[in-house]
Amino acid sequence: MENQVTGVRGRHPRAAPRLAARRLPLLAGALLSLLTALWGALGLLDLDVPLPRTSFAQQHGPLMALGFLGTLISLERSVALGRPWAYASPALAAAGGLLTAAGFAAPGRLLLTAAGGWLVAVYIAVLGRRTGRDLAVQTAGAVAWYAGGLLWIGGRTVGEIVPWLAAFLILTIAGERLELARVAFLGRRASDGLVAAAALVGAGAAVSVWWPEPGWRLTGFGMVALAGWLAVHDIARRTVRGTGLPRFAAACLLAGYAWLAVAGAIWLAAGRPASTGFYDAALHAVFLGFVISMVFGHAPVILPAVLRVRLPYHPVLYAPLVLLHVSLVVRVVGDLAGVSAARATGGVLGEVALLLFGGCAFAASRLVDRGASRPVDRAASRPVGRTPSRAAGRERS
Repeated sequence: MENQVTGVRGRHPRAAPRLAARRLPLLAGALLSLLTALWGALGLLDLDVPLPRTSFAQQHGPLMALGFLGTLISLERSVALGRPWAYASPALAAAGGLLTAAGFAAPGRLLLTAAGGWLVAVYIAVLGRRTGRDLAVQTAGAVAWYAGGLLWIGGRTVGEIVPWLAAFLILTIAGERLELARVAFLGRRASDGLVAAAALVGAGAAVSVWWPEPGWRLTGFGMVALAGWLAVHDIARRTVRGTGLPRFAAACLLAGYAWLAVAGAIWLAAGRPASTGFYDAALHAVFLGFVISMVFGHAPVILPAVLRVRLPYHPVLYAPLVLLHVSLVVRVVGDLAGVSAARATGGVLGEVALLLFGGCAFAASRLVDRGASRPVDRAASRPVGRTPSRAAGRERS
């Protein structure tokens, strides 16, 4: 078997379980980063919880963006490339997240930054087999991770590299959506809008190094423009009228685009927010409202491809999705109004939503294994490497 896009030969079916088992430690590292980040977030909400290490709270942002999400993204990319050396990126990210959580800040920063650099190398390898604007945008996202990490090593605070962390995740997702839009026969002229918006996000992050105020505003402008483009051109507008997994994924995507616009509007209006309320509201609108919505929407497809673990669609998955967005509304209102109780309530409910999603996914998988639920959605069981041909099949179902 050979991947039509990358030219990577598939492995014998019997080797798949062994390969998946080897990836489990990387996923475990990502989940540990997530759990420590969530634990630390409770301390940031001024709740009286024991913190084994102050790094849980101090490094909450990097643990979420790089230790957790960075490991997941680089792991999926490594699986898609199909080359053993590519797995160094998720391994470095997972190890860096764990060291950071354990309080070894300097080694953690080095490993997390090295993971971003290695991911750039993975994209360069893919570019040697296939070129395209979508892949260029995703590569720019990996460059943003690496550049932000270098600034972090050089002494910049986490707050100062937020535009770079946001650019990494936003450009990665934008490139994937452009990939799907291209397969859906979107014209080149229409795709110019996404490329231009992505360029604004990247340029804003670069400008923020020397001129924070205009840099954050430019990043926000790019985020608003990107959210508008996605709302108009993304095929989720059509698939949301379908059923099953395609409809669930589309609901996740469209809700995420709304939060991307909210975060961008705050940065566009306030620049680098001076008040804690505006800063916190925008930060969680983009990293939770936008990014985690994408994770919810694609987890039923990506996990089977990466780990060969069945994660079928089930309507129960809407419960954590709704809770996530309700919690964000409560939190953002509390941030902007200066109501600490609402901020804390929204923060706790957001963490519950993340944990509930894992529980619902596990329950859905067990129900199907026992034959107690409806048949598995065919789209959910397709192995996906985020290549155009496979991704198109997922969205069109």
